Amino acid sequence: MKTGLSTQLGQQLHLTPQLLQSIRLLQLDGLQLEMEVRRALDLNPLLEVEEAHDADQSAEIDVLPAQDVATLETAAFDELPESSLWDVPGAGWQDGDDDRMQRVEAGESSDPHVRVLDRLALELDDRALDVVAFWLEHTNDAGYLEQAPDTLALLASARFDLTTDAALALRERLLRGEFPGLAAADVRECLLVQLDCLQGRVPGRHVARRIIADGMALLAAHEYDALARLLDLEADQVMEGVRLVLSLDARPGASLAPAATGYIVPDVVAWHADCAWRVALNPATTPRIRVNAMQERALDQAGPSEGAGKLRELLQEARWLTRGLSIRYDTLLRTARAIVERQAGFLAHGDEAMAPLTLKEVADAIGMHESTISRITTGKYMQTPRGTFELKHFFAVRLEGANVSGPAVRAMVRRLIDSEPAGKPLADEAIAGLLARQGIHIARRTVAKYREQLDIAPARERRRATVSVLAKAG
Repeated sequence: MKTGLSTQLGQQLHLTPQLLQSIRLLQLDGLQLEMEVRRALDLNPLLEVEEAHDADQSAEIDVLPAQDVATLETAAFDELPESSLWDVPGAGWQDGDDDRMQRVEAGESSDPHVRVLDRLALELDDRALDVVAFWLEHTNDAGYLEQAPDTLALLASARFDLTTDAALALRERLLRGEFPGLAAADVRECLLVQLDCLQGRVPGRHVARRIIADGMALLAAHEYDALARLLDLEADQVMEGVRLVLSLDARPGASLAPAATGYIVPDVVAWHADCAWRVALNPATTPRIRVNAMQERALDQAGPSEGAGKLRELLQEARWLTRGLSIRYDTLLRTARAIVERQAGFLAHGDEAMAPLTLKEVADAIGMHESTISRITTGKYMQTPRGTFELKHFFAVRLEGANVSGPAVRAMVRRLIDSEPAGKPLADEAIAGLLARQGIHIARRTVAKYREQLDIAPARERRRATVSVLAKAG
């Protein structure tokens, strides 16, 4: 064997503490940011709240200290992938034995799979948790397996050196656990498991089981009379079973999402004044802090000592935090202004005037990367004269072959149905024809999709309901 030396040129992204903190601050919502700032004020004696009379509470952002450095940092995290990179263990911010990321308050994970594993960690050992994680990795957003259970059991058996029966048993633990139906093969298995997990005597359980097993197609089509004939049951019995089926959760994976807060505090406020739209940050969700100037000067003049070294470390952390907050506020305000400029029609006239808008268009407008716009618009809300909306709400997909957005067409579909003649509801094809007259050419199935999103019954159901009302009135 011959030994030798060789050189290799490569690029590697270095996640500095400043960069990690700036990334985290971008992603926090208003409540999380308030908790972060409070925690920083408690832990760092060099930080203080900037009083309202000392700072301009308008929408304008003060010039950042060390602007060139901040700009470089912003450009650096613009190119980073989404948050999975710095959420994984080992990507934290450490300095020797001191893990400064522990100083940031950690709530419940927003990753639904992590939440499930955390709850099962008290019952299962590490090896079993690895197998459960395998099953979760192969489920979609709705909570269903992406492949057949037997196929996945063989893969798990080979990967973890266990029998297929053991792998299937752990899937069964998921299937009938705290979130019944999770990791089901299909919707039938999901709903049947949820029926089995109902406690006590449940009226209509037997009928609901038969509907799920044999009548799902008729149930989806709302053909309740045909369903009664198929099951050879009275209409009242069938409706009791239908109500029970509809009370079940057909998307158990969606129930793993973090619970929404009971109220929303807008991060940005938009209003119309002097024939123009104005945008400002909400002072309630943009806490301003600064480094205590007197203590900063004292540290600059102090000589080298162990105590001064610790304080200088806290001073550096305080400067990083204030700079990161300035970057967050500047990015949020510029993004909100770009959105309002492009969605002024929606703010003035409603859903039908919602313009097509993408993350890339806003990113190009303010000179940032799409990933940064994605982070700064997630969990942030804007108060407008038309209501309070998440910033993500203003991004709308352009329909193929048309210069209108999907939400605008959906609003048009609602308007046409709301104004249809009594007793003569518009079929999906008729709605598509009326839209075509306005230059919006979409397929009948697209109209049906938007109608279902609006929770509006098909024409035959609306006609039946109208006839029933007229008959009772007569």
